[in-house]
Amino acid sequence: MKKVLLASACLFALAAPASAADLAARPYTKAPVAVASVYNWTGFYLGIVGGGAWENGSGDPKMKGGFVGGTAGYNWQTGNVVFGIEADGSWADVSASVTGATVVPGFGVATATASSKTDAMGTVRGRIGWAVNNVLFYGTGGYAWIDNKITLSALGVSVSDSKFHSGWTVGAGVEAFFAPQWSVKGEYLYRSLGGETYFSGALPTGTLNFHTVQVGVNYHFGGPVVAKY
Repeated sequence: MKKVLLASACLFALAAPASAADLAARPYTKAPVAVASVYNWTGFYLGIVGGGAWENGSGDPKMKGGFVGGTAGYNWQTGNVVFGIEADGSWADVSASVTGATVVPGFGVATATASSKTDAMGTVRGRIGWAVNNVLFYGTGGYAWIDNKITLSALGVSVSDSKFHSGWTVGAGVEAFFAPQWSVKGEYLYRSLGGETYFSGALPTGTLNFHTVQVGVNYHFGGPVVAKY
């Protein structure tokens, strides 16, 4: 019996390491890969825009003031290049006036005031830019328009006439996403509007040129963020 117990003990001692070696190895779990957000600018957007405008010219007084309105557009992205088309329209209060002496037939010399006010303006433009993930640097240009009114006042009587001026615009800007579907932009535009004749041909105007600086916030439909591993 003693020999049997000794043999059993030796057998158990030899079997224990073998059993431990037969245990399955602990599986290796790979750490999760971080997800990087890549912005795709393709899609339709709507927004609001506002800013200031001042007339470019050598004489005084120069028209100046502010505007606020809405914008709509669509972007196509290929690689880092973004093509787009955008239209905007704004209510405006961009004006100037001058007062001086004038000769009124049948009355003599009287004080008269002439004022010019742009009360609406807008553009339809193409855009081309370079996207650096959520930031877009772009140039832009296209069609521009304003609705302008000239008012003449003398001896307590005022007469007004409004004309629609058409022309062109060119500029540049930068736009950046600050949330998955929201972006903010800053933009400079130079606008050149052709002259018109007011009061049935009695008062022709020259070209109206404006500098405008505007900021806007856009909402992009469809979710422009693409998750990339």
